[in-house]
Amino acid sequence: MAAKIIDGKAISAAVKEQVRAEIERDKIKAGLAVVIVGDDPASRVYVNNKKKACELCGIQSFEYALPAETEQNQLLELIDTLNADKNVNGILVQLPLPDHFDEKAVIERISPLKDVDAFHESNVGKIMIGNYAFLPCTPAGCMELIHSTGVDVAGKECVVIGRSNIVGKPMAMLLLHENGTVTVCHSKTKNLTEVCRRADILVAAVGRPNFVTADMVKDGAVVIDVGINRLENGKLCGDVKFDEVSEKAAYITPVPGGVGPMTIAMLMKNTLTAARIQNS
Repeated sequence: MAAKIIDGKAISAAVKEQVRAEIERDKIKAGLAVVIVGDDPASRVYVNNKKKACELCGIQSFEYALPAETEQNQLLELIDTLNADKNVNGILVQLPLPDHFDEKAVIERISPLKDVDAFHESNVGKIMIGNYAFLPCTPAGCMELIHSTGVDVAGKECVVIGRSNIVGKPMAMLLLHENGTVTVCHSKTKNLTEVCRRADILVAAVGRPNFVTADMVKDGAVVIDVGINRLENGKLCGDVKFDEVSEKAAYITPVPGGVGPMTIAMLMKNTLTAARIQNS
């Protein structure tokens, strides 16, 4: 039996509508500053989508597009200015930055209260102990997609493929907070197929096209595909071989239209949370 498709577009639209309704009801002023350095085409698409989402939700959007040759100290000065700006509740520096930047230093310069990506070390630590205000947008979006299936995470075998700071590690923590039994796999994992086949909930965030095949998936699993890869023919595909895995899984996210839209919806939610904290 073919898997049920988890519709990220519909779920993200519901999250954004909820944010818009709360902003309207509580008369909240929320502002998001997005900083983009250089002219990476993928980054430009993301930034434009963020602007559209802000407009939809009633969040004021500030864009700072800096040339690729901008110096590190200039970017840090801009962040200092935004940290002090009362109209800006969230600050997002679009990654990746050009090679001459120290990304870690840039992230650490953002005020933890305005770090709506939840990449700052203090926010990462709060996620670790379960006492957080913000969650990284992609893992938080994945959790919303899992919840939408009605499958309870508690007691389930959960496998995350990928251990990045942006997706893999925080994803594992969020599943753990909901009492999942979590295994994190990576390039050094032995018997990867066997480990994945145990998973009731499988999250693929490895960045390799069609990496997860049907023989790696348990019958009836929930499969969340975080990957977004462009093939030589220009088509987008995920980390999961969708056609064959969807024959075995109970629920699966498509690419595009799965996790992608959720990331921006959760960013809107984080910006609202930041505005509430700062205005209280």
